[in-house]
Order: sequence, then structure tokens, then C-alpha cells
Amino acid sequence: MKRALSVVAALALLGGVAYALIPDPDTRTTTVTGLIGSEKRDFFDNPDVKAELKRQGLVVKAVPTGSWTMDEQARNTPNLDFAFPASSAPALAIQRDWQQKDSPRVQFYSPLVIVTHQPVADVLKANDLAAVNDSGVWTFNMDKYVEALKQGGRQWETLTDAAKHPELAGTMYVSTTDPESSSSGALYLAILSYLANGKKVVSDDAGLNAVKGVVYDANRFQGLQKVSSDGPFREFGAGVNTMVFAYESQAAALPIQGKQIGDMVVMYPTTTIKTDHTLVARTPDGQKLADALVNSPELRKLEARFGLHPDAEPDLFWNEVRGKQPKFVQDVRSAGLALAPVPSLEYMKKLTTAAKTGV
Repeated sequence: MKRALSVVAALALLGGVAYALIPDPDTRTTTVTGLIGSEKRDFFDNPDVKAELKRQGLVVKAVPTGSWTMDEQARNTPNLDFAFPASSAPALAIQRDWQQKDSPRVQFYSPLVIVTHQPVADVLKANDLAAVNDSGVWTFNMDKYVEALKQGGRQWETLTDAAKHPELAGTMYVSTTDPESSSSGALYLAILSYLANGKKVVSDDAGLNAVKGVVYDANRFQGLQKVSSDGPFREFGAGVNTMVFAYESQAAALPIQGKQIGDMVVMYPTTTIKTDHTLVARTPDGQKLADALVNSPELRKLEARFGLHPDAEPDLFWNEVRGKQPKFVQDVRSAGLALAPVPSLEYMKKLTTAAKTGV
């Protein structure tokens, strides 16, 4: 029912803008309509981004939605020019549904991180669950976390120095989005399952059975989950969650744009995933947007200003965050972090079912 409602909502939103697909003869712009992962909402809403896109002859009408159900909405929503999920797996599914032959281009990417507060990071460090290097970059030990999940989880009260912080109570867990709808929540399961399966991607039912308990516990500890990635990150900023799984770009955009970060610490999971934000163009106008996001120097600078790594010029990200707090890495591989492969869409959906139901 939730998915049906999301499709209806998208249809309603798009119905009001379908007329705008005709170029305006006065401004010589074309309105392109599509679906985007919610983590890109602020980027496409930004006045500077809109102005630069207009200079490129484009006005973008973007409907935010969860990346992991975007293929379903793309199948059922007419008049779309593009779909722009947060990772390659749903992008490839959309490409097949739309019978597009050319491989979609990655516009920019962002690794997944865990954001937390300084006191929490210090407690995790005292218990060998986190570490900080000489450059001030924090990492979170995903192997030890998965081992704890295999034992039913760890309680904050059992951790050294946790008693100093009364708010640290109950089971230690990382807050994520709902993996049924959101790419970040689903990719969290991909990392956990890879590690729980002996650092092998889950690609058969034997591997799935081996990791069901881990992904179920990791998910059930959280309770009610948000359907898109901006929800838990905004709640973290309001002091709601202890540890939140997020896109690096969400955290990096704050200091880049001069916003308050409080005592936020960014921890890179020792095994993470680099999410490739991949635009699938259905029409020539959608392809114009895909090309502009890659080829326009001004748009690439704006992408970096929102904490993203432009695929065509990734150093722009490092130029923005170098010397700022919290500390970021220039590149996950050069920082010595491992990258987990993502299961096929078939097994990602099976992992999601296991996480939600335990079977």
C-alpha cells in the first residue's frame, strides 16, 4: 500500500508539470521532469544550482523519493525525462525497465559514513570500536560491530566510560533509513551482509541464510525508520539519534557552507560503500541534464559545495573540505578503507525482507 501511494503521489506531482516540457521561447529553457533520491533535494532546490541549470537551458522539476523503490515509480510514472537514484543498482534496474541501451553515466559519488557526537565517539574509541588517526580522521570498526550483532548486540551500559553519559542506554545500534525504500538503508545491509558472510557478497540462498540473523537484529533494534535519508540526518542535527548512517555529502555540506556542526564527528566505517549517483536519461532532454551535470565546470563546483565528489573532477571535493572540521578523507581507497560489493537487486530485496521479518 505504501508503494502504491508513493506512485500515486508522484503521478499527482508530475501531472501538474507535464505541460512544461515544451521549451519556453522567451527564455529558451526546457523543463525536464524526473525522480531524484531525497538526499539531492537541497542541491536541486539551491538558487545557484537553478541559475546555472537555467544558463544551460534547463529547468529541473525533481520529485524526491526513496532510491530503492525508484525503479517501481519509474515504471509507473509517465512523462519522465530522467531518474536519478543514489546508487548504481536501482539505476541499472531503471535502465532495463526503460530499455535504454547506453550505460548511464555517474555524475558524482559519495561514500557512506556514520555521524555521531564527540562524547559517543570517545566512548567507542575507549572500547576499540572506533579509532582516530593523526590527521583527526575517525573510523568505525565494522568487523567488531558485526561480531557484536552476531552475539545479539552490545549494551551501552557494558562499555567502558559509558556510565559518564546517562543518555547512552540500551542496545548500541546505528540508525538508518528504511531499507525497503531508501538506498542508504539498503546499502547498510549490503555492508553488514558482506562482513557476516565472510567478506563475500551474498549471491545465493546459502549466503542469505548465513546473514539473516545479523541484518534482522541490526534493523529491529532501530524501531520506526524514516523512508528517506534526509530524515534521520535532520533528526541527528536536532539531537535525536546517537549514531546515524548517512552520506558523507550530507555531513560535508555543513562546514563547506559555513553551517554549525556542533560536536558532530564523522566516522568512516572500516568497510563502506561508495555510492555512485547515476542519472538514467529517458529522453534527449534528460540526457541534456545528465551531460550538464558532468560537463559544466560551474555545476561541478556546486556539486562539491554540497559535499559531493564530481566524477569528472573529484579533487574539487577535497579542495572544499581540506582543513575544515570535522575531518574527511580525500578518497576512501587511498585512506585504506575497504569497499563492500553490492548484491544484485534480487538479493538486495531478499536481504531487505530478512531484515524486516527475520526470514
